[in-house]
Amino acid sequence: MSVLPDPGASRAVLVGTSRYEHLEPLPAVANNLRALAGVLCSPLSLQLPARNVTVMEDPAAAHTVVGAVRQAAAEATDTLVVYFAGHGLVDAQDQLVLALAHTEFGRIETGLPYDWVRQVLLLDSRAERHVVILDCCYSGLALGRMSAGAGLADQAAVEGSFLLAAAAETRTALAPVGETYTAFTGVLLEALREGVPGGPALVDLGVLYRHLRLTMEARGHPVPQARDRNSGARVALGRNRADLPAVPVAAAAGADAGERCWPDPCAIRTVTGFFTALAEVRVVSGLTHQAVSERSAGRMAAGTVGRLLNRSTLPTAWGTTAVYLSACGVPEEQITQWQTAWQQLRAQNLPAQTVSPEISRDGGSEKASGWQRPLSVFRRRRDH
Repeated sequence: MSVLPDPGASRAVLVGTSRYEHLEPLPAVANNLRALAGVLCSPLSLQLPARNVTVMEDPAAAHTVVGAVRQAAAEATDTLVVYFAGHGLVDAQDQLVLALAHTEFGRIETGLPYDWVRQVLLLDSRAERHVVILDCCYSGLALGRMSAGAGLADQAAVEGSFLLAAAAETRTALAPVGETYTAFTGVLLEALREGVPGGPALVDLGVLYRHLRLTMEARGHPVPQARDRNSGARVALGRNRADLPAVPVAAAAGADAGERCWPDPCAIRTVTGFFTALAEVRVVSGLTHQAVSERSAGRMAAGTVGRLLNRSTLPTAWGTTAVYLSACGVPEEQITQWQTAWQQLRAQNLPAQTVSPEISRDGGSEKASGWQRPLSVFRRRRDH
């Protein structure tokens, strides 16, 4: 089953080089970084807190990139996203090298071997899932001619991850003149912003890859490559905007409401994730704040809905949240799972909040318990 990561327990490191000292510049890459960071932090996608997204534009040294990835890998316990856009090279040992601002052909010490990043993900990461997106190009040949080997995605693969690598044959195909973004990242952004028509409720990486492949092929662009390790394809990067309800759920929660793709309370790990998922419930329901209030039979004002969804600390009592979920049409059994998640988070946050007995939804008293718990990669060709 596809799953949306908990934004509070996830991190993203976005790296891109648009200005090169020795290679052809890629001005669209700077736009890629800004747009992707904005999408990952927005309701269109993972809703990551801004502090959980590291953007590195035109890094000068490999160790700074590796250091940022290592820090994010140590902080993330759910999902870690690593994105690179720029030129990609393959050295004499057939190893992928990510070109940085001062990278020179033939001087491997001036680039970032992808294997360094891969080792951080393998050895230093606490994250359960890794998403690696490579949007890199090689423009060493005349007129920006580029090529890619068929097995390059395998070179970059990391166990327990999903690797998405865009392949490009020409500089024009990669970053068409006058376009804001590179071809691959442009389609990626479209899918996250607008959704996948006819697709499922969640845009997981498997769905996203198939959509990117069909779209880029139809536009005459090189098709991307992908590798899935340990069900990484089931990680979702957002809800399918094309699938969201155009009308509210029925007044009485019925089969339609139960079949909706509600946020999974079992995937919640942090307080940030709790409120992100809580807000998503209303989006999935298709209800306005006022409609939620009306469906609560007077137990919840529209202003109370807004205040609940904009909290930064957990409610000390469960009742209001239960009314909200019920009014949105969430099935009863899932509301019980939400209550369990709330109790677990309250216990987890004992130093910040005092956990006291709460009145359960059926009127009984219960105490919160503890919670355990490439763009393309290219080989330089020499004509001698």
